[in-house]
Amino acid sequence: MWTSKNWQDYELLDCSDGERLERWGKYILIRPDPQVIWKNARHNALWKHADAEYNRSKSGGGSWSEKSELPSDWRLSYGALRFMVRPTGFKHTGIFPEQAVNWDWFSNLIRNEKREIKVLNLFAYTGGATVAAAKAGASVVHVDAAKGMVEQAKINAKLSGLENAPIRYIVDDCMKFIAREQRRGNTYDAIIMDPPSYGRGPSGETWKLEENLSDFVNEAMKLLSDDPLFVLINSYTTGLSPSTTSYVLDLALHSRYPQRIPRGSLTADEIGLPVTESGDVLPCGASARWEKSSGGK
Repeated sequence: MWTSKNWQDYELLDCSDGERLERWGKYILIRPDPQVIWKNARHNALWKHADAEYNRSKSGGGSWSEKSELPSDWRLSYGALRFMVRPTGFKHTGIFPEQAVNWDWFSNLIRNEKREIKVLNLFAYTGGATVAAAKAGASVVHVDAAKGMVEQAKINAKLSGLENAPIRYIVDDCMKFIAREQRRGNTYDAIIMDPPSYGRGPSGETWKLEENLSDFVNEAMKLLSDDPLFVLINSYTTGLSPSTTSYVLDLALHSRYPQRIPRGSLTADEIGLPVTESGDVLPCGASARWEKSSGGK
């Protein structure tokens, strides 16, 4: 498992009976997590002294019950990156801390490449990967269908000192954007995508991961340059294994480069967060990675 273990401002303190106990800066939150199916004893005293707890509603969604005064948003750092934390009515905070292990991975690739790298970030949310890639020196096209998430991504870039970085923000359905980029003949040296299990585009387009992922990845890979650096696909869909995502990516790369795929390696695994109380690692999703081998094509 690839583990995000370099955080200072975030900590997964404990997890039990469908919930996480987390430290976000100086604030302690309790949030639901369907992966937490065990019911270990809650020895950590902060379970009873959290600043806020998210409660699901039977009709869908949910709300936060505050046990102490909580600001509407606050700041969090990961190395040189800074983010705005903003708890939402859908239990999220604007950051997926487990993704830091992927940020570190592709940031090193970008820095070591010694050339200009163009990155396409699809389903880019609040821009964690966008900020990491831009901080490493890449130019980034950030695409997401939710205008509010794109605005928060701009805030995160500014907080990280990247307000003047070569980042282009696009509010659009990702498949439609890919089709236009193909017609324009635009290509990218790296592609990141974090497709949702289910969603709707700005014009009501329906997205279902199991039905759409393969076609989507095939179309996205057509935008890769002749000298690609990396591809990253993230998934949080229960039941979709890392090896399944890897298989989809492998087929798409063979379709993009029918004569000879650039030399590289394809790996896939779960990503996770260390749990302070138990010393174990909580699985939080899956990623498939392709990276160019050192030495070129």
